[in-house]
Amino acid sequence: MTTLNKPTIWEISDSDTEVDEESRSDLEFNDSAKDSRVTNVLVRPPSDERDRPSPAKKRRSKEEIEADKEKARQRREAREKHRAAKEREKQEKRKQQQKRKEAAQHLNSLKPENYLKCLTVCIDPALLQQQGCDVLLGTLSSFDWRYSIQQQPFTNSITWTRDVPQQAEDGEGTVAEDQLVQLLSPSEFLDVAMSVKKMIDNEGEESVCPIMKGLNQDAGKVATLLVTLSQTEYRRHALGETFQSKYGGDIEEILVYLQLDKNISVFFVDGWQEVTDHVCAVTKSLSKRPLKQLTEQSELPFCVDGSWASGVRVEKDGCGLKQVWSKQIQQLNRVSQATASCVTATYPSPQLLLQAYKAASSEEERKKLLADLAVKGEGKDRRVGPEISTRVYRCLTAHNPELVLD
Repeated sequence: MTTLNKPTIWEISDSDTEVDEESRSDLEFNDSAKDSRVTNVLVRPPSDERDRPSPAKKRRSKEEIEADKEKARQRREAREKHRAAKEREKQEKRKQQQKRKEAAQHLNSLKPENYLKCLTVCIDPALLQQQGCDVLLGTLSSFDWRYSIQQQPFTNSITWTRDVPQQAEDGEGTVAEDQLVQLLSPSEFLDVAMSVKKMIDNEGEESVCPIMKGLNQDAGKVATLLVTLSQTEYRRHALGETFQSKYGGDIEEILVYLQLDKNISVFFVDGWQEVTDHVCAVTKSLSKRPLKQLTEQSELPFCVDGSWASGVRVEKDGCGLKQVWSKQIQQLNRVSQATASCVTATYPSPQLLLQAYKAASSEEERKKLLADLAVKGEGKDRRVGPEISTRVYRCLTAHNPELVLD
């Protein structure tokens, strides 16, 4: 009988389990220590590299140091110049803005509605005693215009002043305008007319009339005499007859002499309403004058140097005078450029044409002097004709400024 061998069964005790766990932990510890050693070997530099000293910096020469300093100085100067240039540019821009602002303010102050605020109407106290002066004062007040009652150099006169701030250091200054209006009664005007007649007859003798003496002494004033009449036309005619019968002179001659030689205008007004209208008209005219003078004096930006407005430029050597002569003839009615060129080709200057007129024997010959001149045009040839010839003759020889050429 065969005996079977039974397998041997090993029992594991608790102590063996503890031994296995301890051996496993020892293996894990050994592995971690090995890894740490490897890591330390990879990260840590070699001992020879750690102990090697760092290389010393290369010392710069004195020339290099000076060159670096010079470059730094140049960069600093360039920055300062750039900063100064920008500051100058800002200051110039501020100045230009200030100039434009001042110019705009000055131009705005010259507008009539603003300039009226600077004007003051100065009325002589003697005018307040005349009946109807309240019409003038009421009108000035209704317009909000400034007026003052103050003694004037001429009795019964009205003058104007304006404020000029820039002429006074400590405040606003005033400047007298050149306009003067003086009211005269018919008898006072007759005295003025008599004095003027004596001046005309005696050829420059000084006037004995107080009014004319005062006006002659103040030559800078533009005087206007307002003669207060009722029913102006009738009274003026009567005043002229009175002067002619009493002094043997023509009143119209006196008025022309005052206007041309003394720059004194005379108006015959009917009552204080017309006096007020004249004062208001002078005030408005004074308010418009500064802006008008500024416009006339300044050059217009759209007017280029050369021919403009169909004009002709005349040089110092006289070049262009023939074109001016041709333009003058073209100003006549129905005179073409071809006709004017024909006349100027035959007579290159007005003086030559006047000499030809003078050499003619009769008036009829002078009128027809240019009639047979041939005008060369694009179409058939034609003549200047007697009509245009007569008009050119009248234009150059007539002494009457109101003569109708056609």
